[in-house]
Amino acid sequence: MGTVSGLALLAGGTAVAAVAGGGHSIFATVLLGMLAAGLGHALVDETRRQARRRSAGGWATQDTINTALLAAWAVGALTGTLLAVAPGLRAVELGLALAYAMICSYFVVERCRTIAGTATIIGGTGTVPAGAATSGNAIQSSPTASGPSTATPSTGSPSATVTANTEVIPDGYGMSSR
Repeated sequence: MGTVSGLALLAGGTAVAAVAGGGHSIFATVLLGMLAAGLGHALVDETRRQARRRSAGGWATQDTINTALLAAWAVGALTGTLLAVAPGLRAVELGLALAYAMICSYFVVERCRTIAGTATIIGGTGTVPAGAATSGNAIQSSPTASGPSTATPSTGSPSATVTANTEVIPDGYGMSSR
């Protein structure tokens, strides 16, 4: 939660410094612009990581805080657009306001998708993550196993055999099956 807000502040401050910093050389302005773009990329990656994290309780307090902070940065940049005197600074502030609003929207949508996907997996209609034990005639796997699932079918159910033949692998964004 602090990382998202910190990256948002750094990216915006660097972009504003590149335009409104005073007597910069063209090299310094380009360098600050490239730094702002790199920080913006890091902000998007961190926002994606935060939105796709797995949590048992669904929407959590830190999700609300991330959303509120990104929305506050968007409002702050929009306010800076209205108060800016220089046309270059006004364009940067407007771009920041739009970028913060888009990142905030992206976070909310991606977080809701992740929560819905987790509920589907836990609810039994999707694949079962490695280390998860389910009740009934599904699979039971060892919580200490690493790597692909070492699932073994429970006895007496054809659906358990079919479920056990689905290999669960980490795909970088959660769990998926082949």
